[in-house]
Amino acid sequence: MKNLNRKNTGLEDKLPIKIVQFGEGNFLRAFIDYAFHELNKSINYNAGIAVVQPIEKGLVEVLNAQDGLYTLFMKGVKKGKEIQDIELISNIVKAVNPYSNFSDYLSLAKEESLEFIISNTTEAGIAYVASDTPSMQPPSSFPAKLTVLLYERFKHFNGDASKGLTIIPCELINHNSETLKEILVKYINYWNLGNDFKTWLLENNSFHSTLVDRIVPGYPKDEIESYNNQLDYQDKLIVAAEAFLLWVIEGGDELKTKLPFDKTNLDVKIVDDMQPYRTRKVRILNGAHTAMVPFSLLYGNKTVKQSVDNAFTGTFINEAIFSEIIDTLNMDKAELNSFADEVLDRFRNPFIKHQLADIALNSISKFKVRVLPSLLEYENTHSKLPTNLTFALACLIRFYKGTWKGENLPINDSEDIVSHFSEIWKSNDFNEVAKTSLSQEKYWGEDLTKVKNLTNSVTLALKEIEENGIEKGFENYSKTS
Repeated sequence: MKNLNRKNTGLEDKLPIKIVQFGEGNFLRAFIDYAFHELNKSINYNAGIAVVQPIEKGLVEVLNAQDGLYTLFMKGVKKGKEIQDIELISNIVKAVNPYSNFSDYLSLAKEESLEFIISNTTEAGIAYVASDTPSMQPPSSFPAKLTVLLYERFKHFNGDASKGLTIIPCELINHNSETLKEILVKYINYWNLGNDFKTWLLENNSFHSTLVDRIVPGYPKDEIESYNNQLDYQDKLIVAAEAFLLWVIEGGDELKTKLPFDKTNLDVKIVDDMQPYRTRKVRILNGAHTAMVPFSLLYGNKTVKQSVDNAFTGTFINEAIFSEIIDTLNMDKAELNSFADEVLDRFRNPFIKHQLADIALNSISKFKVRVLPSLLEYENTHSKLPTNLTFALACLIRFYKGTWKGENLPINDSEDIVSHFSEIWKSNDFNEVAKTSLSQEKYWGEDLTKVKNLTNSVTLALKEIEENGIEKGFENYSKTS
């Protein structure tokens, strides 16, 4: 079988570098690089990407050995139908390891055609490291590396306003671009790089916060033979992803002109305010995930797919999403329903095995952020508790007892939370368990016993779960709620 490179594939014409991308991992290659690949295909956007390895160990060497080429397998379910697409991604034209070739890294700042900086260096990547200095080759943190690169560009083009860049971080923290910009300014001040450079940075570069959403399992090592059998070349960088993709970027008409994704079939939204989309994702996708885990594990399911496919648990999850969570969101209901349908298709994806035990990590803190706001907003709007979300809260409290039907439950949380619930469950009084659990402001951000009828409802649900199990218990509970 032939090696994957540009000569063997006839892709020897290299694109001009429009994008410097910090990160070469699975997510960026399956998301950002694919998005620009589609833009190139759709309108001949002619955008090449230079990839920067953000940490000392990475994939740049393997990427260069394949001339920046790799295969993306996209699998999923859309409107009940299984789909699969295979794309040979060809827009990475350069891959740089600044730890082994710092001068090559700095040369990226001098690219005439450069327009964008894009990054995904994990949530911990956008951080200020006081020990970084401008003389390091390279500094350790991503923001420090970027400061050095932008300063080199500022100097090389003599502060030319037209050489400013569009900076789009994709790390999964809220307000990611604002956080990055603040750290860049901090380095400029700390390193005494001058007011002229700071003014150029702030006035001639634009910063855009983002929300990215795509499940990317990455290299399919357990099934690699079946993947390789679909290719006529040897690819060491195969990446698998779900079919769904959503990219929300804050920006106006100027950014829409620079990034004409509206001319593709991709769901890339350039909007004035991304917060409603973030709330939508957190409440519907993440909220449904978190609400289902204890409930579905106690019922006997093992995976997310089993949970949504089962007649009982699937109906419960649907009602929680469409009748309770969506009801609390101030967005177009048709758009919310469409998004929720896509979420359920993603949950049913037969190609991605989501073990419920694997997503049980830190369920208390997740419930606080992802589910509790929907429960409280529903109660505030309707003056009654949402049946399914309240029962899910009771399941969460019951889950933290640690055992069910003689078997240990996959609790994965901090030792103080686990031990505290162990103490709480030494009581045989369901009302006492409910009251003590709900009163913990350190868990929920407020004393939930003050929410009208919540303590009594959780008490009743706990009693039904213990005495009748999940299905019969919910049936009985729902008649009284």
